Amino acid sequence: MSVGAVTEREYLPDTPCVARAYCPGCEPDADPSADILDVRWCESHFPRRDGADDEVVTASAYLSGSAEAGGDDNRRWCEILHGRR
Repeated sequence: MSVGAVTEREYLPDTPCVARAYCPGCEPDADPSADILDVRWCESHFPRRDGADDEVVTASAYLSGSAEAGGDDNRRWCEILHGRR
C-alpha cells in the first residue's frame, strides 16, 4: 500500500494540553490523582535560589556517547575500546 505525501491541508494538529497550571504555594492541597498538574510557581511563591546550600551544589552538562535508552551502541563501543570483561 503506497501512501502519498502529506499536503498543507492534511496536517496533524497539535495535541491540546490536558494539564492545568498549578502553584504549590497557592494550592497546597491540590490532588495530583484527581488532576494532571503542571507546576508553575507564581511570583510570590517562586522558590529562592540564593540560599547557603545553592552555592555548595554545582551543576554541569555531561554529554554521553549514546542517545538510546538502552545504551547498546555505547556498550558496543566500550567493548571495542576496552575489551570484554
